[in-house]
Amino acid sequence: RLSTAIAVLNLDDPVLVRYLDWLQGAAGCLWGDCNLGSNWKTGEPVTDLLGGAIGTTLQLVGASTFLAIMCGVAVGIVSALRQYTGLDYSVTFLSFLLYSLPVFWVAVLAKVFLAIKFNDFLRDPVIPLWFIAVGSVFTGLVVGAAAGGSLIGRVRNFGIVAAMTAGVLVYFNLTGWFERPTIGIMPFTLTAVGFALLVTTLSTGLRNRRALYSALTVAGIGVALYYPMFTFWRQVDESWPMMAGLALLTVLVGIGVGFAWRGPDWTRSSRTAALTALPVAAMLFIERALAAWPAYFDAPQIKGRPIATVGRYTPNLEGSFWIHVLDSATHLLLPTVTLVLISFAGYTRYSRASMLEVLNQDYIRTARSKGLTERTVVMRHAFRNALLPLASIVPVDIITLVGGAVITESVFSWYGMGKLFIDSLGDNQQYPIMAYVMIIGILAVAANFVADLVYAVLDPRIRVSA
Repeated sequence: RLSTAIAVLNLDDPVLVRYLDWLQGAAGCLWGDCNLGSNWKTGEPVTDLLGGAIGTTLQLVGASTFLAIMCGVAVGIVSALRQYTGLDYSVTFLSFLLYSLPVFWVAVLAKVFLAIKFNDFLRDPVIPLWFIAVGSVFTGLVVGAAAGGSLIGRVRNFGIVAAMTAGVLVYFNLTGWFERPTIGIMPFTLTAVGFALLVTTLSTGLRNRRALYSALTVAGIGVALYYPMFTFWRQVDESWPMMAGLALLTVLVGIGVGFAWRGPDWTRSSRTAALTALPVAAMLFIERALAAWPAYFDAPQIKGRPIATVGRYTPNLEGSFWIHVLDSATHLLLPTVTLVLISFAGYTRYSRASMLEVLNQDYIRTARSKGLTERTVVMRHAFRNALLPLASIVPVDIITLVGGAVITESVFSWYGMGKLFIDSLGDNQQYPIMAYVMIIGILAVAANFVADLVYAVLDPRIRVSA
Protein backbone atom coordinates (compact mmCIF):
# COMPACT_ATOMS: atom_id res chain seq x y z
CA ARG A 1 0.00 0.00 0.00
CA LEU A 2 2.86 2.37 0.81
CA SER A 3 4.55 1.65 -2.49
CA THR A 4 1.27 2.32 -4.30
CA ALA A 5 0.92 5.71 -2.62
CA ILE A 6 4.53 6.61 -3.47
CA ALA A 7 3.99 5.69 -7.10
CA VAL A 8 0.64 7.46 -7.49
CA LEU A 9 1.67 10.63 -5.67
CA ASN A 10 5.19 10.73 -7.16
CA LEU A 11 6.65 11.09 -3.69
CA ASP A 12 10.14 10.30 -5.01
CA ASP A 13 10.13 13.60 -6.92
CA PRO A 14 11.02 16.92 -5.26
CA VAL A 15 8.15 18.95 -3.84
CA LEU A 16 8.62 21.77 -6.35
CA VAL A 17 8.51 19.32 -9.29
CA ARG A 18 5.32 17.70 -7.97
CA TYR A 19 3.70 21.09 -7.51
CA LEU A 20 4.60 22.21 -11.03
CA ASP A 21 3.18 18.96 -12.42
CA TRP A 22 -0.07 19.57 -10.56
CA LEU A 23 -0.11 23.22 -11.66
CA GLN A 24 0.30 22.14 -15.27
CA GLY A 25 -2.71 19.84 -14.96
CA ALA A 26 -4.73 22.58 -13.26
CA ALA A 27 -3.84 25.07 -16.00
CA GLY A 28 -5.29 22.60 -18.49
CA CYS A 29 -8.73 23.51 -17.13
CA LEU A 30 -8.44 26.74 -19.12
CA TRP A 31 -8.69 24.83 -22.43
CA GLY A 32 -10.78 21.85 -21.37
CA ASP A 33 -7.98 19.41 -20.48
CA CYS A 34 -8.36 19.50 -16.70
CA ASN A 35 -6.19 17.19 -14.59
CA LEU A 36 -6.33 17.83 -10.84
CA GLY A 37 -4.99 14.46 -9.79
CA SER A 38 -6.91 11.53 -8.34
CA ASN A 39 -7.82 9.78 -5.12
CA TRP A 40 -4.71 7.61 -4.57
CA LYS A 41 -6.75 4.90 -2.83
CA THR A 42 -9.64 4.50 -5.25
CA GLY A 43 -8.09 6.01 -8.38
CA GLU A 44 -11.16 8.23 -8.94
CA PRO A 45 -10.27 11.53 -10.68
CA VAL A 46 -10.60 14.64 -8.56
CA THR A 47 -12.63 16.31 -11.31
CA ASP A 48 -15.30 13.63 -10.90
CA LEU A 49 -15.30 14.08 -7.12
CA LEU A 50 -15.62 17.85 -7.47
CA GLY A 51 -18.37 17.61 -10.06
CA GLY A 52 -20.64 15.64 -7.76
CA ALA A 53 -19.69 17.61 -4.63
CA ILE A 54 -20.25 21.05 -6.19
CA GLY A 55 -23.64 20.01 -7.57
CA THR A 56 -24.71 18.67 -4.18
CA THR A 57 -23.56 21.79 -2.34
CA LEU A 58 -25.30 24.13 -4.79
CA GLN A 59 -28.49 22.15 -4.38
CA LEU A 60 -28.16 22.30 -0.61
CA VAL A 61 -27.22 25.95 -0.13
CA GLY A 62 -29.07 27.50 -3.08
CA ALA A 63 -32.55 27.57 -1.58
CA SER A 64 -31.32 28.27 1.96
CA THR A 65 -29.19 31.23 0.86
CA PHE A 66 -32.02 32.76 -1.16
CA LEU A 67 -34.54 32.35 1.67
CA ALA A 68 -32.12 33.63 4.31
CA ILE A 69 -31.33 36.77 2.30
CA MET A 70 -34.95 37.52 1.38
CA CYS A 71 -36.40 36.86 4.84
CA GLY A 72 -33.48 38.41 6.73
CA VAL A 73 -33.51 41.63 4.74
CA ALA A 74 -37.31 41.94 4.90
CA VAL A 75 -37.48 41.36 8.66
CA GLY A 76 -34.51 43.66 9.27
CA ILE A 77 -36.12 46.49 7.28
CA VAL A 78 -39.45 46.08 9.08
CA SER A 79 -37.63 46.00 12.43
CA ALA A 80 -35.84 49.25 11.59
CA LEU A 81 -39.11 50.93 10.56
CA ARG A 82 -40.62 49.83 13.91
CA GLN A 83 -37.62 50.85 16.00
CA TYR A 84 -37.96 50.54 19.78
CA THR A 85 -41.26 48.70 19.55
CA GLY A 86 -42.09 45.27 20.86
CA LEU A 87 -41.51 43.83 17.39
CA ASP A 88 -38.07 45.43 17.19
CA TYR A 89 -37.03 44.11 20.59
CA SER A 90 -38.36 40.65 19.73
CA VAL A 91 -36.54 40.54 16.40
CA THR A 92 -33.32 41.72 18.04
CA PHE A 93 -33.56 39.07 20.75
CA LEU A 94 -34.39 36.34 18.25
CA SER A 95 -31.54 37.37 15.96
CA PHE A 96 -28.95 37.26 18.71
CA LEU A 97 -30.36 33.95 19.93
CA LEU A 98 -30.19 32.30 16.50
CA TYR A 99 -26.78 33.81 15.77
CA SER A 100 -25.34 32.26 18.92
CA LEU A 101 -26.77 28.77 18.42
CA PRO A 102 -24.32 26.07 17.27
CA VAL A 103 -25.20 24.59 13.90
CA PHE A 104 -24.99 20.96 15.02
CA TRP A 105 -27.43 21.62 17.88
CA VAL A 106 -29.96 23.28 15.57
CA ALA A 107 -29.56 20.37 13.13
CA VAL A 108 -30.25 17.80 15.85
CA LEU A 109 -33.33 19.71 17.04
CA ALA A 110 -34.58 19.91 13.45
CA LYS A 111 -34.21 16.15 13.14
CA VAL A 112 -36.14 15.53 16.35
CA PHE A 113 -39.03 17.97 15.94
CA LEU A 114 -39.36 18.55 12.19
CA ALA A 115 -38.69 14.97 11.12
CA ILE A 116 -39.21 12.36 13.82
CA LYS A 117 -42.04 14.10 15.69
CA PHE A 118 -43.72 15.33 12.51
CA ASN A 119 -43.57 11.88 10.91
CA ASP A 120 -45.20 10.50 14.06
CA PHE A 121 -47.87 13.21 13.76
CA LEU A 122 -48.63 12.12 10.19
CA ARG A 123 -49.87 8.75 11.47
CA ASP A 124 -52.92 10.57 12.87
CA PRO A 125 -52.71 14.13 11.47
CA VAL A 126 -55.10 16.05 13.70
CA ILE A 127 -53.96 19.45 14.98
CA PRO A 128 -54.80 19.79 18.72
CA LEU A 129 -56.92 22.70 19.89
CA TRP A 130 -54.18 24.12 22.12
CA PHE A 131 -51.86 24.40 19.14
CA ILE A 132 -54.57 26.16 17.10
CA ALA A 133 -55.11 28.66 19.92
CA VAL A 134 -51.43 29.33 20.57
CA GLY A 135 -50.55 29.50 16.87
CA SER A 136 -53.38 31.91 16.11
CA VAL A 137 -52.49 34.26 18.98
CA PHE A 138 -48.78 34.20 18.11
CA THR A 139 -49.37 34.90 14.41
CA GLY A 140 -51.79 37.71 15.24
CA LEU A 141 -49.30 39.32 17.61
CA VAL A 142 -46.47 39.17 15.08
CA VAL A 143 -48.49 40.62 12.20
CA GLY A 144 -50.17 43.23 14.39
CA ALA A 145 -46.80 44.42 15.70
CA ALA A 146 -45.25 44.43 12.22
CA ALA A 147 -48.14 46.44 10.72
CA GLY A 148 -47.86 49.11 13.41
CA GLY A 149 -50.28 52.02 13.53
CA SER A 150 -52.63 53.02 16.32
CA LEU A 151 -53.66 50.70 19.12
CA ILE A 152 -57.08 50.18 17.54
CA GLY A 153 -55.45 49.34 14.21
CA ARG A 154 -53.07 46.84 15.81
CA VAL A 155 -55.92 45.18 17.68
CA ARG A 156 -57.95 44.98 14.48
CA ASN A 157 -55.01 43.44 12.57
CA PHE A 158 -54.41 41.02 15.43
CA GLY A 159 -58.02 39.86 15.38
CA ILE A 160 -58.16 39.45 11.60
CA VAL A 161 -54.89 37.51 11.35
CA ALA A 162 -55.61 35.35 14.39
CA ALA A 163 -59.06 34.45 13.04
CA MET A 164 -57.63 33.65 9.60
CA THR A 165 -54.90 31.46 11.11
CA ALA A 166 -57.39 29.58 13.26
CA GLY A 167 -59.66 29.12 10.25
CA VAL A 168 -56.82 27.67 8.16
CA LEU A 169 -55.79 25.23 10.88
CA VAL A 170 -59.38 24.10 11.45
CA TYR A 171 -59.74 23.71 7.68
CA PHE A 172 -56.71 21.40 7.71
CA ASN A 173 -58.37 19.24 10.37
CA LEU A 174 -61.75 19.07 8.70
CA THR A 175 -60.47 18.24 5.22
CA GLY A 176 -57.64 15.87 6.17
CA TRP A 177 -55.24 18.20 4.41
CA PHE A 178 -52.08 16.44 5.56
CA GLU A 179 -53.23 13.22 3.93
CA ARG A 180 -54.17 14.84 0.62
CA PRO A 181 -52.64 18.32 0.58
CA THR A 182 -53.83 20.83 -1.97
CA ILE A 183 -53.99 24.60 -2.35
CA GLY A 184 -57.52 24.66 -3.78
CA ILE A 185 -59.03 27.11 -6.23
CA MET A 186 -60.35 29.59 -3.64
CA PRO A 187 -57.14 29.84 -1.54
CA PHE A 188 -55.21 29.99 -4.81
CA THR A 189 -57.32 32.92 -6.02
CA LEU A 190 -57.03 34.83 -2.75
CA THR A 191 -53.28 34.24 -2.57
CA ALA A 192 -52.77 35.31 -6.18
CA VAL A 193 -54.68 38.54 -5.58
CA GLY A 194 -52.71 39.04 -2.37
CA PHE A 195 -49.43 38.69 -4.27
CA ALA A 196 -50.66 41.21 -6.84
CA LEU A 197 -51.52 43.76 -4.14
CA LEU A 198 -48.30 43.16 -2.20
CA VAL A 199 -46.01 43.39 -5.21
CA THR A 200 -47.77 46.51 -6.49
CA THR A 201 -47.53 48.15 -3.07
CA LEU A 202 -43.79 47.51 -2.88
CA SER A 203 -43.03 48.18 -6.54
CA THR A 204 -45.03 51.28 -7.48
CA GLY A 205 -47.73 51.85 -4.89
CA LEU A 206 -51.44 51.20 -5.31
CA ARG A 207 -51.97 54.68 -6.74
CA ASN A 208 -50.35 53.54 -9.97
CA ARG A 209 -53.52 52.01 -11.38
CA ARG A 210 -51.95 50.67 -14.57
CA ALA A 211 -49.37 48.72 -12.56
CA LEU A 212 -52.11 47.44 -10.25
CA TYR A 213 -54.28 46.36 -13.17
CA SER A 214 -51.28 44.63 -14.75
CA ALA A 215 -50.59 42.65 -11.57
CA LEU A 216 -54.26 41.73 -11.13
CA THR A 217 -54.44 40.65 -14.77
CA VAL A 218 -51.50 38.29 -14.26
CA ALA A 219 -53.18 36.93 -11.13
CA GLY A 220 -56.36 36.39 -13.15
CA ILE A 221 -54.42 34.52 -15.83
CA GLY A 222 -53.00 32.25 -13.13
CA VAL A 223 -56.46 31.54 -11.74
CA ALA A 224 -57.81 30.85 -15.25
CA LEU A 225 -54.97 28.33 -15.80
CA TYR A 226 -55.55 26.51 -12.50
CA TYR A 227 -57.58 23.61 -13.95
CA PRO A 228 -56.17 23.59 -17.53
CA MET A 229 -52.65 23.14 -16.12
CA PHE A 230 -53.57 19.70 -14.75
CA THR A 231 -54.47 18.65 -18.30
CA PHE A 232 -51.26 20.21 -19.57
CA TRP A 233 -49.12 18.26 -17.09
CA ARG A 234 -50.71 14.99 -18.23
CA GLN A 235 -49.84 15.71 -21.88
CA VAL A 236 -46.14 16.49 -21.47
CA ASP A 237 -43.00 14.79 -20.20
CA GLU A 238 -41.95 16.95 -17.27
CA SER A 239 -38.29 17.84 -16.74
CA TRP A 240 -36.30 20.62 -15.12
CA PRO A 241 -35.26 22.20 -18.46
CA MET A 242 -38.95 22.40 -19.36
CA MET A 243 -39.68 24.05 -15.98
CA ALA A 244 -36.94 26.61 -16.66
CA GLY A 245 -38.51 27.32 -20.04
CA LEU A 246 -41.93 27.77 -18.44
CA ALA A 247 -40.43 30.15 -15.87
CA LEU A 248 -38.95 32.25 -18.69
CA LEU A 249 -42.28 32.21 -20.51
CA THR A 250 -43.99 33.35 -17.29
CA VAL A 251 -41.72 36.38 -17.05
CA LEU A 252 -42.27 37.24 -20.72
CA VAL A 253 -46.05 37.01 -20.27
CA GLY A 254 -45.84 39.35 -17.29
CA ILE A 255 -43.77 41.83 -19.28
CA GLY A 256 -46.26 41.61 -22.15
CA VAL A 257 -49.24 42.23 -19.85
CA GLY A 258 -47.51 45.26 -18.34
CA PHE A 259 -46.72 46.61 -21.80
CA ALA A 260 -50.36 46.13 -22.83
CA TRP A 261 -51.59 48.22 -19.88
CA ARG A 262 -48.73 50.72 -20.31
CA GLY A 263 -49.43 53.78 -18.15
CA PRO A 264 -47.12 56.76 -17.48
CA ASP A 265 -44.15 54.38 -17.46
CA TRP A 266 -44.80 50.98 -19.04
CA THR A 267 -41.59 49.54 -17.57
CA ARG A 268 -43.05 49.86 -14.08
CA SER A 269 -46.19 48.06 -15.11
CA SER A 270 -44.16 45.31 -16.79
CA ARG A 271 -41.87 44.94 -13.78
CA THR A 272 -44.81 44.69 -11.41
CA ALA A 273 -46.62 42.15 -13.60
CA ALA A 274 -43.49 40.01 -14.06
CA LEU A 275 -42.77 39.98 -10.33
CA THR A 276 -46.37 38.96 -9.66
CA ALA A 277 -46.30 36.25 -12.33
CA LEU A 278 -43.42 34.34 -10.73
CA PRO A 279 -45.07 33.49 -7.37
CA VAL A 280 -48.39 32.77 -9.09
CA ALA A 281 -46.65 30.34 -11.46
CA ALA A 282 -44.79 28.85 -8.50
CA MET A 283 -48.14 28.09 -6.85
CA LEU A 284 -49.26 26.23 -9.98
CA PHE A 285 -46.06 24.18 -9.80
CA ILE A 286 -46.55 23.47 -6.09
CA GLU A 287 -50.18 22.48 -6.62
CA ARG A 288 -49.16 19.85 -9.18
CA ALA A 289 -46.43 18.54 -6.89
CA LEU A 290 -48.87 18.27 -3.98
CA ALA A 291 -51.17 16.15 -6.14
CA ALA A 292 -48.44 13.47 -6.11
CA TRP A 293 -48.17 13.47 -2.30
CA PRO A 294 -50.46 10.43 -1.62
CA ALA A 295 -48.48 8.27 -4.08
CA TYR A 296 -45.21 9.44 -2.57
CA PHE A 297 -46.42 8.94 1.01
CA ASP A 298 -47.60 5.39 0.28
CA ALA A 299 -44.44 4.34 -1.58
CA PRO A 300 -42.80 1.22 -0.02
CA GLN A 301 -39.46 3.01 0.30
CA ILE A 302 -41.00 5.92 2.23
CA LYS A 303 -42.95 3.77 4.72
CA GLY A 304 -45.23 6.63 5.75
CA ARG A 305 -42.33 8.76 7.06
CA PRO A 306 -41.72 11.30 4.28
CA ILE A 307 -39.50 13.83 6.09
CA ALA A 308 -35.99 12.43 5.74
CA THR A 309 -33.21 12.95 8.28
CA VAL A 310 -30.18 11.93 6.18
CA GLY A 311 -29.13 11.79 2.54
CA ARG A 312 -30.20 13.72 -0.54
CA TYR A 313 -32.60 11.15 -2.02
CA THR A 314 -34.39 7.90 -1.20
CA PRO A 315 -32.56 4.86 -2.63
CA ASN A 316 -34.46 2.73 -5.14
CA LEU A 317 -37.42 5.11 -5.23
CA GLU A 318 -39.25 4.84 -8.53
CA GLY A 319 -41.96 7.10 -9.85
CA SER A 320 -42.79 10.15 -11.93
CA PHE A 321 -40.98 13.46 -12.12
CA TRP A 322 -43.24 14.82 -9.38
CA ILE A 323 -42.43 11.93 -7.03
CA HIS A 324 -38.76 12.79 -7.30
CA VAL A 325 -39.53 16.50 -6.84
CA LEU A 326 -41.23 15.69 -3.54
CA ASP A 327 -38.39 13.38 -2.57
CA SER A 328 -35.80 16.09 -3.17
CA ALA A 329 -37.91 18.63 -1.28
CA THR A 330 -38.36 16.42 1.79
CA HIS A 331 -34.62 15.69 1.90
CA LEU A 332 -33.80 19.37 1.50
CA LEU A 333 -36.20 20.51 4.23
CA LEU A 334 -34.10 19.93 7.35
CA PRO A 335 -30.70 21.18 6.13
CA THR A 336 -32.37 24.18 4.50
CA VAL A 337 -34.17 25.12 7.70
CA THR A 338 -30.92 24.73 9.66
CA LEU A 339 -28.92 26.96 7.32
CA VAL A 340 -31.72 29.54 7.04
CA LEU A 341 -32.04 29.93 10.81
CA ILE A 342 -28.32 30.55 11.24
CA SER A 343 -27.87 32.87 8.24
CA PHE A 344 -31.16 34.69 8.77
CA ALA A 345 -29.93 36.23 12.03
CA GLY A 346 -26.90 37.86 10.45
CA TYR A 347 -28.79 39.35 7.51
CA THR A 348 -31.45 40.69 9.86
CA ARG A 349 -28.90 42.53 11.96
CA TYR A 350 -27.01 43.91 8.95
CA SER A 351 -30.13 45.16 7.17
CA ARG A 352 -31.63 46.68 10.33
CA ALA A 353 -28.47 48.63 11.17
CA SER A 354 -28.04 49.79 7.58
CA MET A 355 -31.65 50.95 7.28
CA LEU A 356 -31.50 52.86 10.57
CA GLU A 357 -28.39 54.65 9.38
CA VAL A 358 -30.02 55.60 6.09
CA LEU A 359 -33.26 56.77 7.73
CA ASN A 360 -31.30 59.35 9.72
CA GLN A 361 -29.74 60.94 6.64
CA ASP A 362 -30.63 64.47 5.56
CA TYR A 363 -31.98 63.46 2.16
CA ILE A 364 -34.58 61.20 3.82
CA ARG A 365 -35.83 64.10 5.94
CA THR A 366 -35.87 66.25 2.80
CA ALA A 367 -37.92 63.66 0.92
CA ARG A 368 -40.45 63.50 3.74
CA SER A 369 -40.64 67.29 4.00
CA LYS A 370 -41.54 67.43 0.30
CA GLY A 371 -44.69 65.44 1.05
CA LEU A 372 -43.65 62.13 -0.51
CA THR A 373 -45.54 59.11 0.72
CA GLU A 374 -43.84 56.87 3.26
CA ARG A 375 -43.77 54.02 0.76
CA THR A 376 -41.90 56.19 -1.74
CA VAL A 377 -39.46 57.40 0.89
CA VAL A 378 -38.72 53.89 2.15
CA MET A 379 -38.73 51.87 -1.07
CA ARG A 380 -37.28 54.39 -3.53
CA HIS A 381 -34.87 56.41 -1.39
CA ALA A 382 -34.00 54.43 1.73
CA PHE A 383 -34.19 50.75 0.77
CA ARG A 384 -31.81 50.92 -2.18
CA ASN A 385 -29.12 52.74 -0.18
CA ALA A 386 -29.62 50.40 2.77
CA LEU A 387 -28.59 47.50 0.52
CA LEU A 388 -25.10 48.94 -0.08
CA PRO A 389 -23.40 47.32 2.94
CA LEU A 390 -25.07 44.01 2.07
CA ALA A 391 -23.56 44.20 -1.43
CA SER A 392 -20.13 43.42 0.02
CA ILE A 393 -21.43 40.77 2.43
CA VAL A 394 -23.82 38.65 0.39
CA PRO A 395 -21.44 37.62 -2.46
CA VAL A 396 -18.75 36.59 0.01
CA ASP A 397 -21.28 34.65 2.10
CA ILE A 398 -22.51 32.83 -0.99
CA ILE A 399 -18.96 31.83 -1.92
CA THR A 400 -18.35 30.70 1.64
CA LEU A 401 -21.40 28.46 1.44
CA VAL A 402 -20.29 27.09 -1.93
CA GLY A 403 -17.15 26.02 -0.09
CA GLY A 404 -19.40 23.70 1.80
CA ALA A 405 -21.55 23.75 4.91
CA VAL A 406 -19.18 21.36 6.69
CA ILE A 407 -21.18 20.66 9.84
CA THR A 408 -24.57 20.63 8.14
CA GLU A 409 -23.38 18.28 5.41
CA SER A 410 -21.86 15.95 8.00
CA VAL A 411 -24.96 15.83 10.21
CA PHE A 412 -27.36 15.25 7.31
CA SER A 413 -24.99 13.04 5.27
CA TRP A 414 -24.85 15.25 2.19
CA TYR A 415 -21.65 14.59 0.25
CA GLY A 416 -20.92 18.15 -0.83
CA MET A 417 -17.80 20.32 -0.89
CA GLY A 418 -17.57 20.55 2.89
CA LYS A 419 -17.87 16.78 3.39
CA LEU A 420 -15.35 16.20 0.59
CA PHE A 421 -12.87 18.53 2.29
CA ILE A 422 -13.25 16.93 5.71
CA ASP A 423 -13.07 13.37 4.38
CA SER A 424 -10.03 14.18 2.22
CA LEU A 425 -8.29 15.86 5.12
CA GLY A 426 -8.86 12.86 7.38
CA ASP A 427 -7.81 10.40 4.66
CA ASN A 428 -4.60 12.25 3.69
CA GLN A 429 -5.86 12.99 0.18
CA GLN A 430 -3.81 15.97 -0.95
CA TYR A 431 -5.13 16.37 -4.49
CA PRO A 432 -8.81 16.92 -3.53
CA ILE A 433 -7.71 19.39 -0.85
CA MET A 434 -5.55 21.37 -3.30
CA ALA A 435 -8.37 21.45 -5.84
CA TYR A 436 -10.80 22.58 -3.12
CA VAL A 437 -8.52 25.45 -2.03
CA MET A 438 -7.96 26.50 -5.65
CA ILE A 439 -11.70 26.63 -6.41
CA ILE A 440 -12.52 28.57 -3.26
CA GLY A 441 -9.70 31.04 -3.96
CA ILE A 442 -10.96 31.68 -7.51
CA LEU A 443 -14.53 32.09 -6.29
CA ALA A 444 -13.40 34.51 -3.56
CA VAL A 445 -11.84 36.78 -6.17
CA ALA A 446 -14.96 36.49 -8.33
CA ALA A 447 -17.18 37.33 -5.33
CA ASN A 448 -15.34 40.59 -4.66
CA PHE A 449 -15.57 41.48 -8.35
CA VAL A 450 -19.32 40.84 -8.31
CA ALA A 451 -19.62 42.98 -5.17
CA ASP A 452 -18.01 45.90 -7.02
CA LEU A 453 -20.48 45.50 -9.88
CA VAL A 454 -23.42 45.39 -7.47
CA TYR A 455 -22.17 48.60 -5.84
CA ALA A 456 -22.25 50.28 -9.25
CA VAL A 457 -25.84 49.13 -9.82
CA LEU A 458 -27.12 50.23 -6.40
CA ASP A 459 -25.23 53.52 -6.06
CA PRO A 460 -25.46 55.93 -9.03
CA ARG A 461 -22.39 57.78 -7.68
CA ILE A 462 -20.28 54.76 -8.51
CA ARG A 463 -19.49 53.90 -12.10
CA VAL A 464 -17.43 51.00 -13.41
CA SER A 465 -15.21 52.14 -16.26
CA ALA A 466 -14.17 49.67 -18.93
